[in-house]
Amino acid sequence: METVVWSKPENERAGTPLLVMMHGYGTDEQRMVQLFPELPAEFSCAALRGPMDIGDHHGWFLLDYFLANDFADVITSTNKVFAWINSVKDNHSSVSLLGYSQGMAMASTLLRLRPHAFKATVGLSGFVLENDLLALSESFDSPPPFFWGRDKADLVINGDAIEYTGEWLNANMALTARSYPGMGHRIESPELVDVSAFLRHYVLR
Repeated sequence: METVVWSKPENERAGTPLLVMMHGYGTDEQRMVQLFPELPAEFSCAALRGPMDIGDHHGWFLLDYFLANDFADVITSTNKVFAWINSVKDNHSSVSLLGYSQGMAMASTLLRLRPHAFKATVGLSGFVLENDLLALSESFDSPPPFFWGRDKADLVINGDAIEYTGEWLNANMALTARSYPGMGHRIESPELVDVSAFLRHYVLR
């Protein structure tokens, strides 16, 4: 990844759990950097910038309202994230994922492709890709821990995608699902309190 912002200086990261953070469509890594102070201090958080230019901002793959995508673009981005994780993971005690909006699609795709590589996964106000190739290749020996937070009235992610996401998460994950009325398509402090508790339970205990 060309741009990564860390929550800790390099000399403080060794042996810490790594939290890889992926922003939404048409934003950038600074959206995730803003969350650093509200996440457990034990983690080394790394906010990645999506490799695709979306106007003056960034994303992980092209999308329309119905969340149609070119799966080749998805795989290109996931391979870039995997390559970056491989370059740093040996310095850390574990690797977990956090994705917001389109970043949740990325986080869940990374998990589906390498189900044993991640300690815990967090998806916020996002979705899971409905893709036959992914569905055929995925195999979970046991359900991985997954936190899904959203406002049920959030209209940014269309209803069909939410329905599929709920079905897939319930079928495949050890799911912690929370809703935050009035939050909209955002991330707010009450949600991050729950995310922090989830990460402490599944990664730090």
